Amino acid sequence: MTTVCLVGDADTDLRRELLSRETAREALLPYDLYSPFANTVALDTVSLGAAVALCNDLDWYLVRFVDDVLIREPSVDDAEWLSRELAEAIRNERVAPADTGRHLRVYGRREDRLLDPMYLARTHDTHPSYDLHDVDDTVVVRVTESEFSDPD
Repeated sequence: MTTVCLVGDADTDLRRELLSRETAREALLPYDLYSPFANTVALDTVSLGAAVALCNDLDWYLVRFVDDVLIREPSVDDAEWLSRELAEAIRNERVAPADTGRHLRVYGRREDRLLDPMYLARTHDTHPSYDLHDVDDTVVVRVTESEFSDPD
């Protein structure tokens, strides 16, 4: 199963916004929704292709209410997430899964909140520590080289 996690912006109740709109509600209807982190909506799809297609269907809402889209594909890595852009590149075979993992966006996690991300480069099997806040844990997201070079 491929997991999609939509991270809401700080000023929006993401679940309420998505489910209050008919098109988004219908797109999400087949899925069991849950929240692994504060102000997120997550769901499991059957494949990376289905995850990317769902994000494309929800794009209008993602632009307006979502700060980040995280996709976890077990065939790439069981613990690390992919950015939406990287997931699309893998699905479209522009990037091989084995060629990912150097460029990272790492979120701090305190309790169930995702905190400001840092862009870090992995060298060998490790990456620099997250140091923006005192945190309980981190959430690692693999990104494309272009996302890493120009994060915003």
